[in-house]
Amino acid sequence: MDPDLAHMTSALSRALEDSGLRQADFAAALGTSASRFSTYRSGKTIPSAVFYLRALRIGAALGQAEENGWMTPPMTAAAIAGALAEPDEIWAFKLALQARDHLHELLAVRPDLAGSWEAVPSETGRPEWDTFLAALAEHEFDDAGLPAPAWTQHPALVTDWVLDSPLLDEVEIRHQTPDWLARRHIYVSPRDLTTV
Repeated sequence: MDPDLAHMTSALSRALEDSGLRQADFAAALGTSASRFSTYRSGKTIPSAVFYLRALRIGAALGQAEENGWMTPPMTAAAIAGALAEPDEIWAFKLALQARDHLHELLAVRPDLAGSWEAVPSETGRPEWDTFLAALAEHEFDDAGLPAPAWTQHPALVTDWVLDSPLLDEVEIRHQTPDWLARRHIYVSPRDLTTV
């Protein structure tokens, strides 16, 4: 094998290993299929330079985020999907907020690892939860003054989703919901978004 091609395939395998994900999950996180990524790793197909560099950067960032104990989009989506399968929506909500808090800390302490949140999450099985996670992540990037990853540009829900609150009725929840969530047709009490 050509030395440059061998270096590329080796680096992609190392990026996969660094990410801590299975090949199918890492490929999905990069926005491609497992079979396509496999052809890159074998050298049968040569990826674009942009894809190659993105794979190395995201793989390294995912691994370092995990080493620091921070949740990432693939990890979060899988955990939420597991909670919804129970079904336990309260736990799914707590997981989403925990991931949001981890992202907030990561962007404040290690903005160089923001690439870990460029990883495209798998679907949770429920569009409202996919949109909620996208909205939370986009809001954190906006607050940090950083460009939000492409996957956070999730379309608004077709039907309004109002999360119950023990202290407010639906009208109050809708009225108090932050604009950045209401734009996605998601309505949550600001109190319920607070974790401190």
